[in-house]
Amino acid sequence: MAELVKKTANMEPVFVEEKLTPPWKEAWISFYKNRLALAGLGIVAFFIIIAILAPVIVPYSYKEQVLTDRMLPPSGDHWFGTDDFGRDIFSRIVYGARISLWVGFFSVLGSVVFGTILGIVAGYYGRWIDSVISRIFDIMLAFPSILLAIAVVAILGPSLQNALIAIAVINIPNFGRLIRSKVLSVKQEEYIMAARAVGMKDTRILFHHILPNSVSPVIVQATLAIATSIIEAAALGFLGMGAQAPTPEWGKMLADSKNYITQAPWTLFFPGAAIMLTVLGFNLMGDGLRDVLDPKMKN
Repeated sequence: MAELVKKTANMEPVFVEEKLTPPWKEAWISFYKNRLALAGLGIVAFFIIIAILAPVIVPYSYKEQVLTDRMLPPSGDHWFGTDDFGRDIFSRIVYGARISLWVGFFSVLGSVVFGTILGIVAGYYGRWIDSVISRIFDIMLAFPSILLAIAVVAILGPSLQNALIAIAVINIPNFGRLIRSKVLSVKQEEYIMAARAVGMKDTRILFHHILPNSVSPVIVQATLAIATSIIEAAALGFLGMGAQAPTPEWGKMLADSKNYITQAPWTLFFPGAAIMLTVLGFNLMGDGLRDVLDPKMKN
């Protein structure tokens, strides 16, 4: 609440109450005005809903094989057709949404946690700690991300869980460097110096003052990183280093259908379209969040 003073005709002050818009509500209004961001949110919400309601939505089991129904085109019985084992592609796409979103969310969550810890320690303490952590980030970023992910999976063994770990590992430097750069600027603020002057502990300064004021770009980067993680999981699945049969992972479905592009193009089209739409939704939503949370993007 804020009070504004207005003067009447006889110059007597009149106090009028004005309601201030909460920051979260102001951010939502700005996000709502961005139609592309809202469309991205709708796409993401759609895939999350079908992933949650997968057992109710699908007409067949995703691993049910009917060899007499091999390579059937889309129809009323099989909306997206069937694959080379007679499995319903629509059912596999819906269950695949669970896997892709699970990998995307939890791999990014791991990257955010470890990247934030390393970045905030490097940026706050500096000196040799900063040098060591920064050089580790530089070494990891020197490799193409997909090659580094393949190397990690090759060491751990091909599986969906190991693919998730690999994707989390390769994204740690991105979040670490982002939070480090933000901490370097925030720790020079006067209120941080005042907190040090009164003897406040480093852990309290880090987690109660620096981190809350450094988290906005991390939220935006995390949203965009989910899209990248879904693509990387699909790439590992396509190479046979991610999810293993009969798991209905979208990248693995693309790998299984690559030999039937001309004979049954629907087996390739629908998994590819699912990946494209999901990634598009997260990218549009991430751009909208950037416009809302980044002060440089505001008019």
